Amino acid sequence: MGQITLQGVQKSFGPVHIIKGADLDIADGSFVVFVGPSGCGKTTLLRLIAGLEDVTGGAILIDGRNVVDVPPAKRGLSMVFQSYALYPHMSVRGNIAFGLKMAGIAKDEINRKVEAAAATLNLTPYLDRKPRELSGGQRQRVAIGRAIVREPKAFLFDEPLSNLDAALRVQMRLEVTRLQKQLATTAIYVTHDQVEAMTMADKIVVLNAGKIEQYGSPLELYEKPANLFVAGFIGSPKMNFVTGEPAKQQGAATVGVRPEHLKVERNGQGGWPGTVSVAEHLGSDTFLYVDAGPLGMLTARYVGELGLSPGDKVSLIPDPARIHRFDDSGKSIHA
Repeated sequence: MGQITLQGVQKSFGPVHIIKGADLDIADGSFVVFVGPSGCGKTTLLRLIAGLEDVTGGAILIDGRNVVDVPPAKRGLSMVFQSYALYPHMSVRGNIAFGLKMAGIAKDEINRKVEAAAATLNLTPYLDRKPRELSGGQRQRVAIGRAIVREPKAFLFDEPLSNLDAALRVQMRLEVTRLQKQLATTAIYVTHDQVEAMTMADKIVVLNAGKIEQYGSPLELYEKPANLFVAGFIGSPKMNFVTGEPAKQQGAATVGVRPEHLKVERNGQGGWPGTVSVAEHLGSDTFLYVDAGPLGMLTARYVGELGLSPGDKVSLIPDPARIHRFDDSGKSIHA
């Protein structure tokens, strides 16, 4: 079992409040991603769950038991860090087995667990190699293997892919997601990359300045953001925000429209007129950055190739069914 519940969790460093009363229920076997900008508190919250930081207030329950006074080694959790933290003088086998040896597990049992983890992670051919003989992705798999063999109640991942190049990140993202589903073990994953969050998570926790702004499924956050912050953070390219007369017509202080929900008309009538400043032609998509005068710079996404160039006049027509409305405080106004 790996159900994790946070009840009013707070963390302060002196007079600085980092985590401001976090309440969260993480179901057993789920993949939950903490996401938010740098300094929002996502890694601190993960370290509080792991026991690497002491809570200032509140409770952390693992399978119903409050563990705030329980040392990290006794919480039944395994952590995978941004740095691989492998022992360079040990083989892959030795690195994966190290924690089990320290725990006094029998040699036969250690070998069985190491072999099973290596097979799961496609590391069997590399068991006798040293870390320096491995690629970045293979080293990260060794670090994950070291966590797997402990058979934890939950895995805690702290930006584990940020040291990898773009192509390898995509590959490892798929591998980590597949592995979590295969093991059916609870996972909490910290990243600043909202694309990683959207593609990997069962549920996403959006953090901002130590507060949980919204907790829900990726599509729920994408389609029904709770406020301006979530709306602007989730989605790439980010949502367009417009104030002034178009917002007033919708009975809102601000309206938001995602780039894919703006229809592009050449020299069209109606909508929001503007001039193309930059056109990014990606083949599968065309991204237009349009100077819409008093409405500011707007981004439109067109599926496929659209033969427009800087200086071309366009009209951007928002899909009326996909307009998001926000009040003066930035909260979403639901119809």
